[in-house]
Amino acid sequence: MAEALEIPGVSASPGVGVGPVHLAAEFTAEALAPGDTVAAEGDRLRQAVATAVAELEALAYRSDEESAGILDFQIEMLLDPALVEMAEERIVAGDGAALAWFGALDDYIAGIEEAPDEQLRARAVDIVDIRNRVLSALTGRPLEDFAPGSVFVGKDLEPSLFLAHDWTAGGGIVLFEGSASSHVAMLARSRSVPMLVATGRFEVAAGARVLVDASNARAVIAPDDGHVREAKSRKPAVRPTASRAGGAIQTADGVAIRLSAIMNDPRDLEAIDPASFAGIGLMRTEFLVTSPADAFDEEKHYDIYRHALDWAGESPAIVRMLDLGGDKTLPGLGARRSESFMGLRGIRLLLARPELARAQARALLRAAVHGNLGVLLPMVTVPGELDAMRAIFEEESTALGKRGLQTRMPEIGMMVEVPAAALMLDRFSRSDFFSFGTNDLAQYLAAAARDDQSVAALYDAATPAVYRVIAQGVALAEAMNKPIGICGEMASDPRHIPALIAAGLRQFSVAPNRVADIGSTIGGMCSDGGPRRR
Repeated sequence: MAEALEIPGVSASPGVGVGPVHLAAEFTAEALAPGDTVAAEGDRLRQAVATAVAELEALAYRSDEESAGILDFQIEMLLDPALVEMAEERIVAGDGAALAWFGALDDYIAGIEEAPDEQLRARAVDIVDIRNRVLSALTGRPLEDFAPGSVFVGKDLEPSLFLAHDWTAGGGIVLFEGSASSHVAMLARSRSVPMLVATGRFEVAAGARVLVDASNARAVIAPDDGHVREAKSRKPAVRPTASRAGGAIQTADGVAIRLSAIMNDPRDLEAIDPASFAGIGLMRTEFLVTSPADAFDEEKHYDIYRHALDWAGESPAIVRMLDLGGDKTLPGLGARRSESFMGLRGIRLLLARPELARAQARALLRAAVHGNLGVLLPMVTVPGELDAMRAIFEEESTALGKRGLQTRMPEIGMMVEVPAAALMLDRFSRSDFFSFGTNDLAQYLAAAARDDQSVAALYDAATPAVYRVIAQGVALAEAMNKPIGICGEMASDPRHIPALIAAGLRQFSVAPNRVADIGSTIGGMCSDGGPRRR
């Protein structure tokens, strides 16, 4: 009998499952045949996309509301003409329809997988899903289901394959990569399917017995009955939670620190108690759109903001306007990735494409009537950008009023992430509030891209400079009597909390899954950044 081998990973959905391995197969470019004429291949591609849309619509029709919403996300992607246009460019260059679609989508997937934000990286598998569904229609190769009770093992698992599978017989999921923030992870948690991600690649034979002990973040290859009994009887590790009311936590010397939630997907709000947070400190709207059509869809934006405001109640809900460009691009919209973080992104792109800014401004103005809405402008460098965006809001408010629609001007603040702005906050007196974006601030201070591992050490070395700039910015904001907080990754990392509080910050926007650690850190320290004094 083979010796048991334990594989560590990250738990994405707790629970214990055991079963024979199903090894996922992957599409490869080498297996795709050359094509016919340009016209014929273009027609084949468009027909395959239509087939894929019909299949997803049929699957959504028999799915629950949460699952249907995920499939609708994929359908909207497929209906975006920019994806087909990218593939058609390759067909004109000589590729067959299948190879052109594979190449175009793979480039898009690679861009998403390189993003520094986990929430965005987690959406890459949705693009893999639609890529493979169209390839199936083009090649006649069916999308592969697997036997009930099996343990799926592969790089990642597409949402539509998860939904098509019968999980009532048990089994589980082990992914070499994957993400606890992915749509599949959300589905696995809702159906109590044990799921482990980020194990790294490992060798296992198809059909081998595997134990998925996701409650304790491990998989066991060739487990004996003792392993299974132990996993099912062992209680998962329980993390302490912080005591907090309305998002307020006191330091050991009695200074109140407000914790607001960071939101990338409004569906995540359903699992979070609003009484535990001081509202929403950052809603990243660029993650709510999957196509240019989404970006211009005023009603979709309005519905999302209303949902966020309903959740927040009387607390603030701060919505950041579309922060596209750099590492966050949409097909057919925004700067090329080659322009990286120094080009047309954030407010620069919004002002260069005012129709984009105006559609979002209209939705925000209408939604602001229903709660405590604030608007955050990304990548502001000079006061003129802030003034120009305010003018857009004022013009759209007047136009909506003439149509008989009720609006309210929200407070408009700015991200503090460009050093030129951070060092001169006193020039931005028309900003209602400020929020430090430390991801970009650190990379600009160090001249080291945050998504380039070859200069990761330099990026980290900028941390003391970030602290100093933050302390100076807090002093300038306080002199103007303007609220100032932080919403970058540093705010969700307990290692940085003492220095950030010592710099004077009292408002933190944090990832919901990190709030327990942050709360524990705050409760055990004093407001000068030192430990609790006895």
